[in-house]
Amino acid sequence: MNISKIILTAVMLVFGILFFLPFIWMISTSFKFEQDVFNYPIEWIPSRFNFDNYKEVWGGKYPFYLYYWNTIKVTVLTTFTSVLVSCMAAYGFTKVQFRGREAMFLVVLATYMVPYQSIIVPQFLLMRELKLFDTHLGLILLGSFSVLGTFMLRQFFLGINKEFMEAAKIDGAGHARIFLNVALPLMRPAIATYAILRFIWTWNDYQNPLIFLRSDRLYTLQLAMNKFSDIYGQFYSLTMAAAVSAIIPLLIIFLFGQKQVIEGIALGGVKG
Repeated sequence: MNISKIILTAVMLVFGILFFLPFIWMISTSFKFEQDVFNYPIEWIPSRFNFDNYKEVWGGKYPFYLYYWNTIKVTVLTTFTSVLVSCMAAYGFTKVQFRGREAMFLVVLATYMVPYQSIIVPQFLLMRELKLFDTHLGLILLGSFSVLGTFMLRQFFLGINKEFMEAAKIDGAGHARIFLNVALPLMRPAIATYAILRFIWTWNDYQNPLIFLRSDRLYTLQLAMNKFSDIYGQFYSLTMAAAVSAIIPLLIIFLFGQKQVIEGIALGGVKG
């Protein structure tokens, strides 16, 4: 093996460990007693485990389970709707012939250059007029339309061989059947890639819930964590237990979806 590759691998390994250490400390702290959190030298493996931190987070006075359920509901529904809408839009902009298609796509793409902060006030007024302010439905609708998702999936749809579409048309299939039975199965890696990204973005979203939710019972985890830190911020072990609980779904999604993400990236690289 080349010496330069060995050195580069070693350097990347060191950087990887350094980036991973805060995560290890967070997990370790979540199982410690509060008086053991800042022991020196650092106890990466607690000398005594305290599972009461997680009992307090999930079964204490703070309704962490409610906020967890709110986040799961909003994230799953937003991801599903966004993937469906983006797939339909991408298919329309690539496989359906109509006048002004390219110009319309450029208009859609141009909206991505508009800073999101500049449209928050119009969105707020619109949600209020539609009686969707302070509702999960309003929050879901806000995240269900993605210019980036449409653009990303459109690039993958462009790589689908036209012969598949033409063969389906010869068999008498319409656009709906071609979309469901031909296009989507061929696009599974790309769809999975965008779905995972959309899930992560929505799960971690703090700004939209902060602006469009007011009722405590509707809070998502990002708002709940802020509130939790206000109440228990002086207890690092409890805060870390809540933080670990909050990122578990992201870890699960990544572990089960990383293969699809790698396939999606490779597919895009080959067809790009």
